[in-house]
Amino acid sequence: MGLAWGASPSLSFSEIIILMVLSFTIINLSSAIGAQANTISDHELDSRDYRKKELVQALDSFGLNRLKKVLVFELVITLALVVVFMLTKAKPGLLLTWAVGISLGCLYSFPPLRIKSRSWLAPVTLILVLAVFPVLFAYFTFSTEFNNVFLLALAGLASTVYGVIIPTEIRDYFGDKAMGIETMTVHLGLVKASLLSITLLSLGGVLIGTAFLITFAYGKYPLLSLLVFAMAVTDVIVLRKLKKLYVLSKEYENSSNQDSIAEEIVSLSANNPKWIMLVTQTYSLISIVMLVSKFLH
Repeated sequence: MGLAWGASPSLSFSEIIILMVLSFTIINLSSAIGAQANTISDHELDSRDYRKKELVQALDSFGLNRLKKVLVFELVITLALVVVFMLTKAKPGLLLTWAVGISLGCLYSFPPLRIKSRSWLAPVTLILVLAVFPVLFAYFTFSTEFNNVFLLALAGLASTVYGVIIPTEIRDYFGDKAMGIETMTVHLGLVKASLLSITLLSLGGVLIGTAFLITFAYGKYPLLSLLVFAMAVTDVIVLRKLKKLYVLSKEYENSSNQDSIAEEIVSLSANNPKWIMLVTQTYSLISIVMLVSKFLH
């Protein structure tokens, strides 16, 4: 999305490719670092969760110390790429954006802060790390000015991202609560958390859909506005799953047989990676169409 809104036809094709490869490499290496930090810090907790046995086995097989070395190596390589990128584009803000984002990504998992266990700070950090900073990094790779429609889309993406992450916290709710880890979902409880997920995804879909609609309607190919319906369909599919999660959460709250319902909740929310992929990849595909349409004559 940052690339689609930031790139302009004034750039040459080769420049776009080079900038795109560099920015995507930096963003994906940074994502790997954040994921590995989370895997390392959660190893003991994950070892008690039978659903994560393959992750635990993989880390044990690879070696904890080796993964730490890989993480440091990736960090050094990524920093070097960002510095080169910053000097090439003469944009110090790129280094600042990356530094803040990667720091928050690691502090989210690593002690002593371990932001993921600090209630409302956790979602704020996730939104910044997963939605705001990566998209801004890509956007400012190609542009120097803010676009109001882009800001609308960014706000929608921030809302959507945490909306589809909440079911992952719901999946871990029982283990986190038992371990005294106060995620936002543990703080709110299952019913309020699932309702918040529905609200955030709905709001995010409306904001991003509006941004796409405005961009396509006033662009060279207004018929592309119809793609917003595809986005609406995928959002509705996921919202139906979230509604079922909400219903199960209410049943759990009012039931005397909580164990069986808890298992249903965990089983349903374990499908969340598919829901995340469905929503985010739809947004990405529409962004690619928007990007291509800018360069068609």
